[in-house]
Order: sequence, then C-alpha cells, then structure tokens
Amino acid sequence: MIRLDDLRMGARFCRRLPRYLRAPLTLATAGRMLRHRLARREDAFLGLVKQAIYLNDTSPYRELLRLAGCEYGDVERLVRQAGVEGALHALLRHGVYLSVSEFKGRQPVVRGRTELHVSPERLRNPLSESHVSVRTSGSRGAGTPVPIDLAFVRDCAADTLLALDARGAGACAKAHWQVPGGGAIARLVEYSSFGAPAARWFSQIDPGDPMLHPRYRWSARLMRWTSQLAGVPLPRPEHVPLDDPRPILTWMTESLRAGARPHLFSFTSSAVALCQAASRAGIDLTGAYLTVVGEPVTATRMNVMRRLGAEVAVRYAIIECSSIGHGCLSPEAADEVHFLSDLHALVRPGPGVTVAGVPPRGLLLSSLRLAAPFVLLNVSMGDEAEVTERSCGCPLARLGWGTHLHTIRSREKLTAGGMTFLDTDVVRVLEEELPARFGGGPTDYQLVEDEGTDGRPRLRLLAHPALGALDEARVVDAFLTAVGRRGGAEEVMARMWHDAGFLKLDRRPPYATPSGKILHLHVRRATQQGAAAPVQ
Repeated sequence: MIRLDDLRMGARFCRRLPRYLRAPLTLATAGRMLRHRLARREDAFLGLVKQAIYLNDTSPYRELLRLAGCEYGDVERLVRQAGVEGALHALLRHGVYLSVSEFKGRQPVVRGRTELHVSPERLRNPLSESHVSVRTSGSRGAGTPVPIDLAFVRDCAADTLLALDARGAGACAKAHWQVPGGGAIARLVEYSSFGAPAARWFSQIDPGDPMLHPRYRWSARLMRWTSQLAGVPLPRPEHVPLDDPRPILTWMTESLRAGARPHLFSFTSSAVALCQAASRAGIDLTGAYLTVVGEPVTATRMNVMRRLGAEVAVRYAIIECSSIGHGCLSPEAADEVHFLSDLHALVRPGPGVTVAGVPPRGLLLSSLRLAAPFVLLNVSMGDEAEVTERSCGCPLARLGWGTHLHTIRSREKLTAGGMTFLDTDVVRVLEEELPARFGGGPTDYQLVEDEGTDGRPRLRLLAHPALGALDEARVVDAFLTAVGRRGGAEEVMARMWHDAGFLKLDRRPPYATPSGKILHLHVRRATQQGAAAPVQ
C-alpha cells in the first residue's frame, strides 16, 4: 500500500519540480555557485552547526558537544582560528564523532560514562525538505530512508556540470541505466538541471513487473507527467536487462552517427558489461562518455571500458550524502577523484589516533549545505581511502578542488552488480535457511565475489560437495528469494540478479582465511593467488 507520507512527498515534488526544471543551470551560474561556496565554507559550516544542532533540541550532537565542553562560541572560535578541518580534528579528539554503527543505531554511543542512542532519523536535517526518498540497503540493519531536497540536488548539479564541462562533455546526450526508485529519479533530475534534459532512462528491472511495489511505478509516472506539464519532459523508464544491453548500444551508436556525444550514467559493473557486449558486436564507442558509480573501480575494470574508446569518469557518492567526488582527469589510480569540498568537509583519524569503530584510513564526513539530507559532524559511513593533496594540473584542481581520494573501499557493505546486500540477511540465509532446505550446517555455504581478468564481477554461491546432489536453479532461487524478502531495494536487487543470471552455484568447499575463519563473504580479485584455502 502507498503510505500517506509518500503521497505528501509526491505532492511536494509536483509543486517544486516545474520551477526547478524551468530554470536550468548555466556554466557561468555553476561557476559562481562553486566560488561562493568555497569562499564561505566556514560561514556555511557554522550556520549549519548553529541552526541544526545548537538550536535543535533533538540533535544528538548537542550532547556530544556538551560532553566535549563546547558551546557554540567555542566551535566558532575553533573554526576562525584553525579552519573547518582544524576544528573538526579538535572535536574528533574530544569524542565528537559517530562511527557508522553508531550512526545507523546498531550500537549505542558511549563517551566516558555517558551512553546515547542515535538513529538516522534523529540526524535528519531539520532545515531541508523531502521531495524524493531514497532508501539504502544498509549493511547490518534495516535500510535507511534518505529524504532528498531538490535544493540539494541543485547543489550537486552545479558541481556535476562543472566536472562534465572540464571533460568537454557538458552538452552530451544523457541517459541513465540503473534500477527503479528514488535514486534514479534524483539523478535524472540532477542531470536535467543543465543543458538538454536526460534523453533516455534505461531500467535494469522491468518497470511494469506487477511484483514490484507500486511506488516504483507511480513515482516514475509522476515525474514524467509533472515534467511534461512544465514543458521539460523527462523520459519514461525502458527495460534493458543487464544481460542484453543492445538497446543502449543502439542509442549510443545512433547518437554518435548523428554527431551527438552519448553520456551514460550507470553502475561500474553494468558499464563493464555494456563495453564487453560492444566488443562482441564489433562496436566502437570512441566519443562516448561513461560515468560509473556504486562499486569499486579497479584498473582492470577501467581498462575494459576504455578499450572500446569510451571516456570514463568515476563518481564517488554515498546515498546519505550524495556526491562526494568527481574523477580526476590526471589520475594516479583508477578510482581517483577530487573531493567536493564545497559540499562536505573531510578528516581522518590518521596514524596514532584511536577512534573507536573508525580505522586510521576511515573517512569522517561533515555537512556544509543547509539542504543536505542529514546533519553529519565527523560521521563515518564505513568507507576508507587514501587522501592526498597534490597538484595534478587537471581542470578540476583549477576549480578549487585540491583534495584527492583514491583506493576507496567499504568495510561495511557487500556491493556487486551495483547493488548492496544486507549482511544480516545473508548470514541468516547461509547459516539457517539454506541448511534447513538443502542440508548441511552453517559453514557449508559461502558467497564468493571474484573479479575476472575481464574486470567483470562474478558472484558465486559455494555449497560443500559433501552435501550431495543439489539442483542449482532451486538453490539459487531459494537464496535470492530469501534475501529479497525484506522488499524495497533488496527485492529489486534479487530480481535483477535473478533475471541476469548473475549468481551461480559452485560445488566446492568454502574458503578459509589464513587464521582459519570462514567468512560469509569471501572476496577474490584477479590478482589474488592462494590468498585463502578451501576448507575440506
């Protein structure tokens, strides 16, 4: 059933979208926005801290700051003396931070003798509106609903336009290849904020599937009807499954023949699959542009995509805070991005600094925009990376984004095929449901993610040979049905993987770590040899 909150949000979206689409960003406007935001970072940070924390009686950060002995005047003094990042480092040393488990509400916040209970709901930004709702899959608990304000979408769109223009791709014909939902709608609206609106919306799940929740269908229709009334029509979703991307290749080749440069936004592994299909068909993608997101970008995957002539840019984003970085044009690593310091602030614990639940390379993010979905103050989302300040000489550095991130990895999520598993569900299915149906015990089943020499991810479900004869289709169906039972993003993920035949059964013993542990997920890369031994 559609909830009353969904209807209210839909009404706000319909009221706001026409005005949004009728005032597209120009390159000059985006440049002025960026320069203004970079020049006023300290004021933006202090304004958010004052309005959303100190004047907000329900903010958990107020108690953390009280425990640190910080009134607003103290924070302001720190910022004026040491800058935003200097102030954040000082607050971090006094316990003002949240690990990802604390942010998600999976464990209490313990500082000294004080214990606080935090949840994402309590950290929502009271200054922002909700026009589109995105839900994360989570990694150890229920998914987090993320309310998106169209004002924040516009904040991100200004940076996206500048990053695309730096590559000469600002006037591309734009398309998306993702799954249905609020995330796809937010990105379509973002990419329609400048130049011509997005031309195509390719969906990896059939939008007409009667088994999908009605919100996926009505939200797409609502966006299209409202945009048509505004005179800026946005595309309807077209089903293009992961294992047959020919309609996308047709669109791209027709665009190139017509003298237009096609730009596809998609998951990393989906873009790899597209390029491999193009290779098999003998299609040259020179002149095409790909933006990849949602999964780690390795050198192998990057080479597969570039081999066909396409230009590839990495976009680093987290659902809870949207864009974090755009790909460097002179990278030293395949996934190197410029950190968007006008939208967020970033610090790390660093060597010799112990922060419970956050590794030394862990990224601690803080919000700077009044329309951000959440108020983040030194919050870890479970990601870590190498952070450098270097003069790369690329146009993004000249825009003022001097901080680089690369080798970005998550310690929290299993992400493959562009989707994220909820690992509590995976544990339950591997240890309880599969043994109950097909025999064996909790260490007889394991998920293994491989990256082949072609750069494509492969996900295998290992079942110990001692279990005897098993029907592969039944075991795979049982697994996907169980992990998709929660509904929402998990259901979409399960259907996409089922339709694409992404998950395969492999009859071999699970792998063990050198210390003898049998992890529920074992990751093997193409360069890994003998990293773990199977358990006999």
